[in-house]
Amino acid sequence: MNIIGISMGYHDSACCLLQNGALVAAIEEERFSRSKNDKGTPQRAFRYCLEHSGLRIGDIDCVAFYENPRDKLARQIWAAIQDPGARAYRTAILENLLHESPLETVRTTLGYEGPIEVVDHHLSHAGSCYLFSQFETAAILTVDGVGDWPTTTYCSGSGPNIQRIESVDYPHSLGLFYSTLTGYLGFEVNEGEYKMMGLAAYGKPRFMDALRQLVHSGPAGQYHLDLKYFNFLQTTCMYTPHLLELLGKPPRQPNEPIEQFHMDLASSAQQVLEEVLLEKIRYLHARVPTEALCMAGGVALNVVANSRCLREGPFKHLFVQPAAGDAGGAVGAAAVAQVRLTGCRPVRPLRNAYLGPRNEPDAVYRLLQGTSAVFDDYRGREPALLSAAAGYLVDGKVVGWCQGRCEFGPRALGNRSILADPRRPEMRDRINASVKMRETFRPFAPSVLEHEQAKHFALNHPSPFMLETAQVISPIDLPAITHVDGTARIHSVNGQENPRFARLLQQFLGQTGCPVLLNTSFNLRGEPIVLSALDAISCFIRSTIDVLVIEDFVIERQGIPASWELLTQHRARRSSVEHLVYSFL
Repeated sequence: MNIIGISMGYHDSACCLLQNGALVAAIEEERFSRSKNDKGTPQRAFRYCLEHSGLRIGDIDCVAFYENPRDKLARQIWAAIQDPGARAYRTAILENLLHESPLETVRTTLGYEGPIEVVDHHLSHAGSCYLFSQFETAAILTVDGVGDWPTTTYCSGSGPNIQRIESVDYPHSLGLFYSTLTGYLGFEVNEGEYKMMGLAAYGKPRFMDALRQLVHSGPAGQYHLDLKYFNFLQTTCMYTPHLLELLGKPPRQPNEPIEQFHMDLASSAQQVLEEVLLEKIRYLHARVPTEALCMAGGVALNVVANSRCLREGPFKHLFVQPAAGDAGGAVGAAAVAQVRLTGCRPVRPLRNAYLGPRNEPDAVYRLLQGTSAVFDDYRGREPALLSAAAGYLVDGKVVGWCQGRCEFGPRALGNRSILADPRRPEMRDRINASVKMRETFRPFAPSVLEHEQAKHFALNHPSPFMLETAQVISPIDLPAITHVDGTARIHSVNGQENPRFARLLQQFLGQTGCPVLLNTSFNLRGEPIVLSALDAISCFIRSTIDVLVIEDFVIERQGIPASWELLTQHRARRSSVEHLVYSFL
């Protein structure tokens, strides 16, 4: 049985292929389109899923769609009635009524004529984590900005079945609470939440009492926002003047200096989010008294909150899948469809995220050979390749590392990564300023050999998807990956799941005694992670990365031919969505 899962229309459009119960392919459309958070019809991702397994469109038994368009339209109509002046909602409703529905687009644009399973948005989230976990029973918490109607759902999972216990509905939303303050701090909504989370470590939570006025806990799993502070129907910002009065300062504009006030506000918002999540997780455990918790939805990408919930909450085990946001809804919808059609959950847990396309070495060779680039060819000599790459890192070089199949989800997990020596204190500022070209306060993650992890980080279980933080306890000074609060976002590397990257870490360990590398996603600020060899080359020449390693080929900066400078004209296209509001219209 071949099931295609699709998410599209909000942000992070994606496709996946579940073949005979196994997840064999998954990719976001942004990787092909080069438009960050692309929400359009995932035509190229759809084509990739077919081509990966040699399928024709007639071989697809079912398409699973990750939300209910009818319920989404009902929410839009309800919101428009609440605020007749909300022109953005009226426009969205008219577009829905006058243009074809997403399900019709699946047929007309993608050319699919077979059965379509419609899966509620939060059920897709729940399926994406629980049905791909290793747990036979688990509690399931999904938290995001908004789905069809729910913003938070509490579920139980047993075998192939997911049972919803309770939900919190729009407009009350922890995700929108967090995104509103992200926008107030001048960061891009739907993207800058990572920035606010990183900034929080620099501040003191002195505004917690004020922010507690924004979100109030209710009985059981309920909570509600004080809506006088919010206006999600605006197209320029998500808050009202009451929030400005409460905080006593105007909002920060993008690229304005970050002051202590902003750090303290970020810290306070993070603490309030964690406070409510912990309370609701304890409630969920009382309803589903099991040892395992599965989480999904955009809020589940908040690694600091995840770690505190596991550390201080009642559950012993936590599983968060790597594409916990809307892209992962495609995977969850496909898994739910699998259960509906066969009665069986996917055949194996999700152990790695390497589900996208790869660059074939011979094709990379032809690309490089057709230019005047100076490169080293290590085909058939992997030990020499790894020794050379580790040597560059030891010498303080920044390495662009493009290997194997692209990762699914927002984290680079050793296949589309920028790597550096974590022992060098200057590396963090250098990569932030001149390689990634982003804010200096943002931390970098360590990749560490799984069997060496416990010696360096206070985490007693693997973290293959970089979705937990832990205290750095290493006897080696690791300033480039240690955040200001002494923590790091751990990526544990297993040689079975990513053999070449594990062997690179082993080679670095052999040369330095350190089994850890600084790992950040291979992209420039505002761009998707690179996919193709051409993407990697473009990013390489527009940054100050010292060395590029694509499959078996190594290019040093001085080997860049003059003709490649034309690629500096290539830029990722940005979405037209307003960057200070949540794109849920």
